[in-house]
Amino acid sequence: MSRLRVAIQKSGRLSEKSLDLLKNCGLRFARSKDKLFWYGKDFPVDLLLVRDDDIPRLLLDGVCDLGIVGENIASEVMLERNGGNGLHLLRKLGFGHCRLSIAIPEDLEINDSSSLEGLRIATSYPELTRYLLEQKNVTTEIVELSGSVEIAPGLGTADAISDLVSTGTTLRANHLRELEVIYESQAALYSREGEVEAEKQALLERLLARLEGVIQASESKYVMLHAPRDALDKVTELLPGVEHPSIMPLEGSDRIAIHAVCGEAVFWEHLEALKAVGASAILVLPVEKMLS
Repeated sequence: MSRLRVAIQKSGRLSEKSLDLLKNCGLRFARSKDKLFWYGKDFPVDLLLVRDDDIPRLLLDGVCDLGIVGENIASEVMLERNGGNGLHLLRKLGFGHCRLSIAIPEDLEINDSSSLEGLRIATSYPELTRYLLEQKNVTTEIVELSGSVEIAPGLGTADAISDLVSTGTTLRANHLRELEVIYESQAALYSREGEVEAEKQALLERLLARLEGVIQASESKYVMLHAPRDALDKVTELLPGVEHPSIMPLEGSDRIAIHAVCGEAVFWEHLEALKAVGASAILVLPVEKMLS
């Protein structure tokens, strides 16, 4: 029987959410003694827990069938190994958001990336930074560093940096300012490009259907309410991301019960607007599972 092998980050900012996502798909695992290989118990999917920058390489080498990794890491490795090709992005997963930005010393009078021509850029993402700047017709000297990129301008080893930015606190501590975001990234599910044997493809499609259901459920809410029958159109318009609500008459009343799955976030403002058009008994519930 065919099995899928999935690589995820063993520790770090994507590890816990990657594992939670797979567990929410109904996958359960038996852990090995070294905790690096987990065997799938009730669905033929096994896990490899590795460093994040090893995941694209394992996929390209055919060691794994699938991998969950940041788009920035996948793009860096593909550019390094195959000129930007080799992996297929199956699904963005909606967590692990980050941005790759150019940052410069606070006293450097530059307003956009076009003024970086000929400067030295320190980064842990040399291939991705070079590629993105070349797309802007900017040629720079790339200084590759494996860590502590933000100190390079202060040490005089670079004029600017290209690094992942979240709050900007580290930049400010090193007297740098964010000049321009050059890449937006999040966790994504990848496979290797090329044909897959029929049995593995069937497993992949089952897993993708479950993933889609989990992600849709996490983004959705189930809303129940009562409303006047003549307010149905207004209520439907106010419910975010609703196409076809379920309508049920209320015995002995001219009001109706409306049940709907909202594909977008439901805020207090939505509830207040619904109440203003006559809705009552409004309940908003989480959706645990969803399969289209």
